[in-house]
Amino acid sequence: MTSTQTVTAVRQTELARHYRERNPAADRWAAGYERIQHNLETQARVFDMAERLKIRGTVEETQQVFDRLYALDRVASAAMWLVVHQTYADRVYLDGRSLKPNEFKAKPEGHTGGSLNMVPAYAGYMGLNSITGNTRSWIMGQGHCVSGINSVNVVLDNLVSEHQQRYNLTDEGLTRFVRDFYSYKLDDRGKQASPLGSHVNPHTAGGMAEGGYLGFVQLQYAHMPLPGESLVTFLSDGAFEEQRGSDWTPRWWRSQDCGTVAPIMINNGRRIDQRSTMAQKGGTDWFVRHLELNHFDPIVFDGRDPAAFVWAIFEMERRLEAAAEAVKSGRDRYPVRIPYGIAVAPKGAGFYNEGTNPAHNLPIPDSPHNSEDSLQDFNDCARKLWVPFTELQEAIAKLQNHAETQRPKERNHPLIHRHVELREVPEPEFETVPDNRENRQTWTYSKPMQAIDSGYVAAVRANPHLRPRVGNPDEMKSNRMTQTLAELKFRVTDPEDGIPESLDGAVITALNEEAVASAALANKAGLNIIVTYEAFGAKMHGVMRQEIIFCKHAKEVGREIDWLSIPLVLTSHTWENGKNEQSHQDPAMAELMANEASDVSRVMFAADYNTAASLMYHVYQTTGEFWTMVVSKRDEIANLFTPEEGDRLVCDGAMRLDWASYQPENAQVILTAIGGYQLQEILKASQRLRDREVSHSVVYLLEPGRFRTPRDAGELERVARGSLRDELYPESVKARVFLSHTRPEPMLGILKPLDTGSDRTAALGFVNQGGTLNNQGMLFINRSTWAHVLAETARVLQRPREDFLTSEEREAIAGKRNPEGVITATNPSSQS
Repeated sequence: MTSTQTVTAVRQTELARHYRERNPAADRWAAGYERIQHNLETQARVFDMAERLKIRGTVEETQQVFDRLYALDRVASAAMWLVVHQTYADRVYLDGRSLKPNEFKAKPEGHTGGSLNMVPAYAGYMGLNSITGNTRSWIMGQGHCVSGINSVNVVLDNLVSEHQQRYNLTDEGLTRFVRDFYSYKLDDRGKQASPLGSHVNPHTAGGMAEGGYLGFVQLQYAHMPLPGESLVTFLSDGAFEEQRGSDWTPRWWRSQDCGTVAPIMINNGRRIDQRSTMAQKGGTDWFVRHLELNHFDPIVFDGRDPAAFVWAIFEMERRLEAAAEAVKSGRDRYPVRIPYGIAVAPKGAGFYNEGTNPAHNLPIPDSPHNSEDSLQDFNDCARKLWVPFTELQEAIAKLQNHAETQRPKERNHPLIHRHVELREVPEPEFETVPDNRENRQTWTYSKPMQAIDSGYVAAVRANPHLRPRVGNPDEMKSNRMTQTLAELKFRVTDPEDGIPESLDGAVITALNEEAVASAALANKAGLNIIVTYEAFGAKMHGVMRQEIIFCKHAKEVGREIDWLSIPLVLTSHTWENGKNEQSHQDPAMAELMANEASDVSRVMFAADYNTAASLMYHVYQTTGEFWTMVVSKRDEIANLFTPEEGDRLVCDGAMRLDWASYQPENAQVILTAIGGYQLQEILKASQRLRDREVSHSVVYLLEPGRFRTPRDAGELERVARGSLRDELYPESVKARVFLSHTRPEPMLGILKPLDTGSDRTAALGFVNQGGTLNNQGMLFINRSTWAHVLAETARVLQRPREDFLTSEEREAIAGKRNPEGVITATNPSSQS
């Protein structure tokens, strides 16, 4: 300890002693409760906070603060007692008796250490809400610590209906509570029986994110609250090294469109089975320096003490409010230093083996069910956390002042229920489609991405009450989002003249796909869009999947989802990005998103400008969905769908192109396109079949997920109506050829109900071939040109290829001659 630190400690001791002597309520609280103790630094901070609360008029007397903190110690201790019971016990007795071997689980489960660390944090959040009469929002990054959250919620009766029906503060209710934890049981419907789960889920009171993917919450919290709202965020030191990008938070936060944020890292020094990188580099001191370099205002405090969390949240809010006021008055500028709490505690503080590797999951070596030593260890340590029931009831009553302060329960905090709608739905601008579309000479061409761009700008202008967020990893102009960029501008801290940059810009740009996607995903109160190169979209999959899972589960249990659906636009895509080599040629994100629940994760392939415009018109009229839109940015896509047909495509998912089909009522084969370039190849093949007088129909499939075998009730509601499927794919026409933007195998798996067998159904698409090529070259080496479609048509019709292809064409697709001038253009156009 330095001389300065020694002097400070002496002064704190003296001041704390005098304060406690004059304030009996403070003295009573400062004595602590069993494993929860209040060090001198925390005491001094809390005493100062109590005086400031009185001066501000938040409380009439400081005794109100200390009475609630006294109660908070007991609530936190009881919740920690419940956490260890959830892991190990099969029975709970409120009288705190020692448990017998047969009253333990044979196979204990749980992230016990992290959950124990989370109890003082979440309880402290609850305590400050009670003291100030203001219900803040909360979110937790380490979702596996849900036991700590649920335990506090049970003690304080902050439960959603599914938990209220099963759990209460009785021996029976708490026994059911611990037995439901990791029960692995199914109910009579074949679904998970326990509403607890192992991570935060929609049954978790106030839960907003599963947290199964460590690190994404730290990318999102700055973009969540609106002005006037407050958000407390619990983060993990393991996630700090797992997911980069949270260092940019000061770049994004602005008081004029962001609410107050209070990020707190639970710094317990451990990952799952090793020390964290932070611990190895120099621990808390190193992290403080790191935060200061990245424009944060670090605040180190005792992570074992719920009162320390109360003070830290209060202090962080005051500092951030002061920083915002300094900017507003012209005394400072953005970025402000964002207060950042560092809650230092050993892993699993308060229980056996705290601070060790075993504390992460199962701190006791063996199950007390099987081991006498472990039985003794559990009972001895649990006894120190137990709170007599009468004393606990008094503490609970002290903190439950929601009716008195007229504030919502924490289960209904401001961010948990977003009710968002457009005040005006602007009509899209469409391109003109020629009357005689069968004549290629009449075709006109547009850039479909421009429809996305103009549609988003129109929605933003028509709905100024909604905060816009654009998630952009790179190159807005290259992706044709020029109007959006001019309207909303890049958010920067030092705008440069002549560049579309602004302090309050809504375009969040960083070379980190998860971080920019998170900006839009977090803005549930606003109007969002994410735009990326298709090949880089796969780097967003983890954060997108976490959102999809949580939203899907919420819908399944009847939770209201009223935030506007969020489009993820994949452009600069596989078939038009040949100049950048194969690393930029990958349709994996569309495939991945199509694998997810198709009533929540909807994947659409825009055929042209007008279908892209229709997608933008419809997406913000839906709620709680994620629309993955694959859209071309180049002007090689013909305008082939009228506005009415675009609407039909979005509503139905597919349609037959009667103008391109030839005698469809007697069709011998069905040609299906999925993607804009694929449609144009299908139409070339269709023309050859027409010339050969082969009857056929042409179908465009916008949303393949509508035609899959539904895997649950949600997908069943979204599946295309049977009459449409019978109309487009009648049983009488067995020969079918699909040409997909994606790899053919996953697409054919989705479309299994339309597959008539390998001898009668063919699927073409991306086959992992690429290079420095134009779109025609890409189509050829991936066996996706009109000629390859015809070759497969011959196979499924059981006819020779020479019926449809010339000898030169057959040699070209067989690799025996150069395809240029035969199948592809002689002078390929340049990429842009």
